[in-house]
Amino acid sequence: MHPALLWEKLPENRVKCHTCQWYCEINDGKSGVCRMYKNEGGELFNLNYARISSIAVDPIEKKPLYHFHPGTTVFSLGSWGCNFHCKGCQNWEIACPETDEGLQQSREIMPAQAVGTAENSGCAGIAWTYNEPSIWLEYTLESAKLAKEKGLYTVYVTNGYASHEHLDAIGPYLDAWRVDVKGFRDDTYKKIGRIPHFEGILSMAERAKDKWGMHVEVVTNVIPGVNDDDAQISGIADWIARKLGKDTPWHITRFHPHRQMRDYPATSMETLEHAWEHGKAAGLKFVYLGNVPGDGRSNTVCYQCGKTAVERSGFSARVTGLDVGKCKYCGAELNFRV
Repeated sequence: MHPALLWEKLPENRVKCHTCQWYCEINDGKSGVCRMYKNEGGELFNLNYARISSIAVDPIEKKPLYHFHPGTTVFSLGSWGCNFHCKGCQNWEIACPETDEGLQQSREIMPAQAVGTAENSGCAGIAWTYNEPSIWLEYTLESAKLAKEKGLYTVYVTNGYASHEHLDAIGPYLDAWRVDVKGFRDDTYKKIGRIPHFEGILSMAERAKDKWGMHVEVVTNVIPGVNDDDAQISGIADWIARKLGKDTPWHITRFHPHRQMRDYPATSMETLEHAWEHGKAAGLKFVYLGNVPGDGRSNTVCYQCGKTAVERSGFSARVTGLDVGKCKYCGAELNFRV
């Protein structure tokens, strides 16, 4: 167990965790919603510090991040647990394990070792992904500080439910906030992930960009009959345009039936194209379709001159028309971190 960073004492040996927006009040001997923060004798401890479930060298495009150091590789680490309980989770074995056997038996990689391995692997950065990084703060914060000292970029692939205290702690050391926006109504979030309110996810994305200058990209996995109605799709698009900026990339991805959502159909191309049109109607300059092999809308096309700046096939990217983040043909600003 590792001492937790963000918490307060309550009467009768209870504690309140400030790591994410659940703000769990935890009795002695019990854990919070994520099961990775536990009250022991009136003190809060993190249980997954340096515990690794998944490790890989990935293209940054796999996150997906399309406007952030395109064509580079990123050292990707995942741990255990999540503060969501999504019915269709693709990584449920590590995000919502039924026992703690995997956690207890998993390998241990300390922050300095992780950063050193990222360097030795030729990666340009390090990403915390696969499970929810916001319930791994003590580890990600220490690792991010070391990564920045070594000149590596840093990435959260997140559901966005971190607390503002969490975001402000890691903000000086985090470069990219790749956030899921799963819907635009409370009842959608309750249905998908048992989350009571979604507005805090939006405010954290805005805070990441406005206060900490992070590069932000948004992903919406479009689920038929759950979040594919015009009100939610246009709501997400309009929010991105108004609050994050029209040059913020929006990834619209195809849902595939999985886990407890096997009775839902995969998203049709018609639905994806309709969502794409909503994004364009909101004035978004960069709207991408994901989980759709061969579709040209994974390329970055300059909104001003119409020429291709980055060509993508699967997770590979070929930079053809960038000049330090601008279109090399007409000079338009394309909102790239390079």
